[in-house]
Amino acid sequence: MRNTAKITTAVLAAGALTFGLTACGSSDSGSGSDGPLVVAASPTPHAEILNYVRDNLAKDAGLELEVREFTDYVTPNTATEDGSVDANYFQNQPYLDDFNKKNGTHIVPVVTVHLEPLGLYSHKVKSADDLKSGATIAVPNDTVNEARALKLLADNGLITLKDGVGNEATPADITKNPKQLKFKELEAAQTPRSLDDVDAAVVNGNYAIEADLKPAEDALVLESAENNPYGNFLAVKEGSEKDPRVKKLAELLTSPEVKKFIEDEYAGSVIASF
Repeated sequence: MRNTAKITTAVLAAGALTFGLTACGSSDSGSGSDGPLVVAASPTPHAEILNYVRDNLAKDAGLELEVREFTDYVTPNTATEDGSVDANYFQNQPYLDDFNKKNGTHIVPVVTVHLEPLGLYSHKVKSADDLKSGATIAVPNDTVNEARALKLLADNGLITLKDGVGNEATPADITKNPKQLKFKELEAAQTPRSLDDVDAAVVNGNYAIEADLKPAEDALVLESAENNPYGNFLAVKEGSEKDPRVKKLAELLTSPEVKKFIEDEYAGSVIASF
């Protein structure tokens, strides 16, 4: 599997690089505490928010910011761990905990910026109640997001899960399934692309927005933002939390200007967490 990264920086024109999951560009790595801060991010909304900071706030704050876009949920962490980038912005705490445990990485959160509510979408029905018996639902196949997807369905009465399964729930943990729903496990980025082939799909907020879905309007059911543990944050390799560039970016990402940008740009489909 290979992943395409787009580089945008205050001093260089945008360019494209291809990164392997375990070898993320050795000649173009993070540049140390006195150079530009290199941040890996999902294209939407993470890189868009970072690009807003870079274009509107970073210069006045004395920060040189470089943004690299990745379309998967693995490479940003492996690149942060091996020093190819200085930081990343794409994930939530349950996902990071699971990733560190399974991969032996040492990534830590710095500051939580926003929430992207997970939603159930369909091209074939107008409400979750309209799903027919035996309908197929696509869900993300990584541990945390699959559990999150199943919890969304359980919270809306479509299935019942075993007590206490938490962030490791799979379809095997379903105890009641009155509509006899079937589940198609896909890489998270593929779920919106499956909507013509399945009856419905549970889609992460960033991938929904990239697919021109409007979570606040188009989702059949949507996660509640209240007490939600899935806020997305800026993260670094352990030991880099006190890097002055990281601290400066953390301040900018939680500024009133960024909050207004999120509210204006995403109209409730992305919610500021500060």
